[in-house]
Amino acid sequence: MSSAVRIGLCYSAIFVGTGAMAPYMPVWFAERGLSGAQIGLILSLPMLARVVTAPALAVWADSFALRRTPLILLSLATALGYLLMAAPFGFPWWMAVWFVAASAFATLPPLTDVVALARARTEGFNYGWPRGIGSAAFIVANIVAGALLVATSADAVLVWIVAAALLAALASRFLLPPDPVLEHGGVAELRERLAGLGLLLKDRLFLLAVLSVGLIQSAHAFYYSFSALAWKAQGIPENLTGVLWGVRVAVEIVFMWFLEPWRRKIGPRRLLVIGGLAALVRWTAYAFAPPLWLLFPLQALHALSYAATFLASLQLVERLSSPVNMTAAQTINSAFSSGLLAGLATLASGPLFDRYGAGGYLLMTAMSLIGVLGALRLYAARRLED
Repeated sequence: MSSAVRIGLCYSAIFVGTGAMAPYMPVWFAERGLSGAQIGLILSLPMLARVVTAPALAVWADSFALRRTPLILLSLATALGYLLMAAPFGFPWWMAVWFVAASAFATLPPLTDVVALARARTEGFNYGWPRGIGSAAFIVANIVAGALLVATSADAVLVWIVAAALLAALASRFLLPPDPVLEHGGVAELRERLAGLGLLLKDRLFLLAVLSVGLIQSAHAFYYSFSALAWKAQGIPENLTGVLWGVRVAVEIVFMWFLEPWRRKIGPRRLLVIGGLAALVRWTAYAFAPPLWLLFPLQALHALSYAATFLASLQLVERLSSPVNMTAAQTINSAFSSGLLAGLATLASGPLFDRYGAGGYLLMTAMSLIGVLGALRLYAARRLED
């Protein structure tokens, strides 16, 4: 089995959990009598804290000799945390346990990205292939976990994500290659790891890049939280909502699998600008409640607003980091894109939807615009010349 397939199966083990957790855990919380505000607080706290937890976990992850070791341990910690969610101790307990489990789980993709990018560079395969396999697993989890939820109860979702976390631990151990953290072997000293992190936090170009990416990526927050409700208010049936979400992930997979030559030709800076401009068009159009026929091509823009932006961010971060702080760089990038900024955007989206309905998408337009302006400033950096 090739490295690309093995890493892709490892991504699948991670995203088969995400595909059930993201849409359906709110249902589990609601069945236990939690209010919308309580559910929002539980879900957003780990995201908001990632600006601190992600760098801390990255420094810890680089304390091991092999890159797969922290992935195994974090997967097991996630499984234990999800299992402890079954204890009926109420809101404070669930909030605390979810914070730990979600923080550990959110670190798995960027740590896997470090391994995948290094292998793609040395072995010459397209990074998008293994990542796309993970996205396909996400779709499968959406469908199968949803069917289980209808046929049984929300407890099936909790069982699913515990099993998925254990599967991720097994996949990390037996599918990921035993790549060393340091090329020459051994373990990095804490002082060396903290110095590498400090260099990143002092690097204005690195911070500009991750903030620009984070703004464009976090502009998906309103869509993730309220697109189904906004479309329902427009009279679009819920079964078509599922189809529209499927289109989103399908075009993402197509982009990652088949547009690698174009992506390399464009370069990460242009790719980031193109992705940001696609986000501008997409969220502005959604704010004015477009008809159903127009939603399909707008959903196809996800290939640019998300996939292109994501892949551009990985390349930019890789160029702006070194082997000493590459793990920290990717986790900080993830912390802004799906952590702090996404959490703030998610918190803001609720009141906006209550007051303006689909008009709340215009805040996402503004975030995307700021992200594009930041991306354009990257053109002045000689360190990023293609």
